[in-house]
Amino acid sequence: MKILISGGGTGGHVFPAIAIAQAIRRLVPDSEILFVGARGRMEMEQVPKAGFAIEGLWISGFQRRLTWQNLLFPVKLVGSLARAWRILQRFRPDVVVGVGGYASGPVLEVATRLGVPTLIQEQNSYPGATNRLLAGRVGRICVAWPGMERWFPAEKVVRTGNPVRREIATATDAQAARRHFGLAPATTTVLVTGGSLGARSLNEAMMAASAKIGARKDVQWLWQTGRLYEATCAASATAARSNVRALPFLDRMDQAWAAADIVICRAGALTLSELCVAGKAGILVPSPNVVADHQTRNAETLVDRQAALLVPDAEADRAIDEALALAADDARRRSLANNARALAIPDADTRIAREVLRLAGFEGTGA
Repeated sequence: MKILISGGGTGGHVFPAIAIAQAIRRLVPDSEILFVGARGRMEMEQVPKAGFAIEGLWISGFQRRLTWQNLLFPVKLVGSLARAWRILQRFRPDVVVGVGGYASGPVLEVATRLGVPTLIQEQNSYPGATNRLLAGRVGRICVAWPGMERWFPAEKVVRTGNPVRREIATATDAQAARRHFGLAPATTTVLVTGGSLGARSLNEAMMAASAKIGARKDVQWLWQTGRLYEATCAASATAARSNVRALPFLDRMDQAWAAADIVICRAGALTLSELCVAGKAGILVPSPNVVADHQTRNAETLVDRQAALLVPDAEADRAIDEALALAADDARRRSLANNARALAIPDADTRIAREVLRLAGFEGTGA
């Protein structure tokens, strides 16, 4: 069984792709898996670390603003199509998987023209341009959220969820998780995270509210500041004193999710999938610095199902007040958490892997 997985560019594409490959290997241990990514992007480092081979294309996105780099785009595209054709002719995969990102387009374009079975995995509730363009020609489309038939042919859509780290579903001891971070084991806990790099608006909201936060000793805060903001945020955490634990990086996100009763976070596709698997009350502050404002669209998918609250980035200060209000309203907090949990698909990696194997005509291992 030969499977080619293409795409990447960001963690939101790369880590689901690796999770799918690992799930395929669990189902078919002797399968041969090759990745194709974009040179200079994170997949070229992360995929080999995970134990898989990868080849790179010289490809990048078309800039939406006027720039000289756009002059190179046609050259890169033609070169990438030619290299993708050579890779597919040499590797001869039974199925090609696209996860979005720059490399996904040329590889799937060639694969569909060669008649190779193809599948795309869309992480967001608003599809990327590459997946929208390819949807009519691929064999199957694995999606994370309900209602994706408005973007894709309904007969091709399978709701599989987004692959998330398996330990997030199994880390359920809140008191032990709080002790891991030096927090009080029985106190209502708010997790604030803008990702490993941090989010300026969330950090500024926390700093502006330090007096208010410090006055509410019935609530404690686990705050991932990001390394860029470590020094400035540490002073604010000190001012709030004992009920704020500020860290530049959370080395155990499974424990961070387990520790939290309430989460203030961005609305990236994987973050929201983790929120649902963990079953937490979320206050979503979508990043304004993303293509087509897709984080707001992701957030609205949960908000429309009463599974989270939405606060615009420009009003990030309000997220602190919403968290304090939720801390005092057990019924509302439980309702949000339960509705989020109802959207969770903890075994998404295996579901996607089985769709890949079915598409390739493989009937073994219960696929």
